[in-house]
Amino acid sequence: MTDAVGSIDKPDADDESPEAQEKKPRKGGKRGKKGPLGRLALFYRQVVAELRKVVWPTRNQLSTYTTVVIVFVVIMIGFVAVIDYGFSQVMKYVFG
Repeated sequence: MTDAVGSIDKPDADDESPEAQEKKPRKGGKRGKKGPLGRLALFYRQVVAELRKVVWPTRNQLSTYTTVVIVFVVIMIGFVAVIDYGFSQVMKYVFG
């Protein structure tokens, strides 16, 4: 199967080179040399780095989003309550 980008079923021409076919054993890099505490520290540093990339909402945005969610939940509770009441009345009518 081919498309504008290339083939999904066949590897690219670069992958068929003899250098690409030779598999060298991986050494593990920085992660392989550290013990469990080192890996835990690395994980913690990565989490902190990702949290720094997050765009946090302002107080105004947060209150707006919270209000929207609460209003939506109240509307859905009302909708489900009406549907439940309707079904209960239908069941009372059908089964006595």
